[in-house]
Amino acid sequence: MSPSEKPEPKFRRRANARPDEVLDAALALFIDQGFARTSVDQVAQRAGISKGAVYLYFPSKEAILAGLVNRTIAPLTDALFDNISRHQGDPRPAIEQFLRMMGKVLTDKRNRAVPLIVIHEAPAAPEIATLFRTAVLDRAIPALSTLLAQGVEGGHIRPIDPELTARTVIGPILAHIIFYEIFGIEPEGGFHLDHLIENHLLILNAGLEPQKG
Repeated sequence: MSPSEKPEPKFRRRANARPDEVLDAALALFIDQGFARTSVDQVAQRAGISKGAVYLYFPSKEAILAGLVNRTIAPLTDALFDNISRHQGDPRPAIEQFLRMMGKVLTDKRNRAVPLIVIHEAPAAPEIATLFRTAVLDRAIPALSTLLAQGVEGGHIRPIDPELTARTVIGPILAHIIFYEIFGIEPEGGFHLDHLIENHLLILNAGLEPQKG
């Protein structure tokens, strides 16, 4: 290593990593004891920093949850937008890519804990539902609807209601997670979200097939 390539100071590396350390600590606590029963003090203690340091990055506990949503789920929506901006023609390949990416993310139990926390806490704290809707659903549903609408217009898929079909695209994934994590209903062979997605795509693609004639 040359004199001009000095390693980054250890304290600076830790400072740069702190937002993720806070999010990791908060997620572990939210999973163990729930969002409502977790305090910012506990998050700080778990992360090994002061409460004031937590507030440097996240002004409230709700902001921490928003950070988890943005780190874990929102990138899927960003990827969907990227695909739509480049995709023309049959929407099914773009949908397949999106759902398989979604499956890879949500196969990790820690990642799928985030929407479950939102679902669990939303009735008592509507602002939590609002932040998830704003960060994810208000972007994903219109994006999928646009993708499907151009597919109908171009004759690549049969005439369908784009918005209702967009809900149909995402709905089975969330239902599978809820059945498994909340109700304890496990398919034969285990959770296997990737298997559910491939089965879902088989049915979805057949249903979108253009009408003959």
